[in-house]
Amino acid sequence: MYVLVMHGPNLNRLGKREPHIYGHQTLADINDALQSLGHDLGVEVVAVQSNHEGELIDRLQAHQDDPALLGVIINAGALTHYSYALRDAVASVAVPVVEVHLTNVYRREPFRHHSVLAPVVQGQITGLGAEGYLLALRYLASQKERVREQ
Repeated sequence: MYVLVMHGPNLNRLGKREPHIYGHQTLADINDALQSLGHDLGVEVVAVQSNHEGELIDRLQAHQDDPALLGVIINAGALTHYSYALRDAVASVAVPVVEVHLTNVYRREPFRHHSVLAPVVQGQITGLGAEGYLLALRYLASQKERVREQ
């Protein structure tokens, strides 16, 4: 079984982009930590990143009917606040989806306070940095037994 991790626009610039806000960890650091934890939890991690809304939707649709897919972790970046197309794609997924944000979006600019994804995801983790991804992976891995029972 595996978890799909989707990183949205500008996350490829982590470590260089506004480190006073997003920190010094790179996307590779986050993905490495996810791979390591996934190994410990017995769950494969497939991570993708794109700066393009349609590519993220295509990737999600390519995986959504795979019976081995346990869940999805998504940090949609700025698409979180306005992408109804991505929201609709997430809503069509039958597995749990966890929305993650490195920063506490509710302590930032007002436009970041609204997530079009929030109503269609299992849960949301914000403001805990890269640890949020790891918490989401732990949660999804804990669902393995539920999936096996179905």
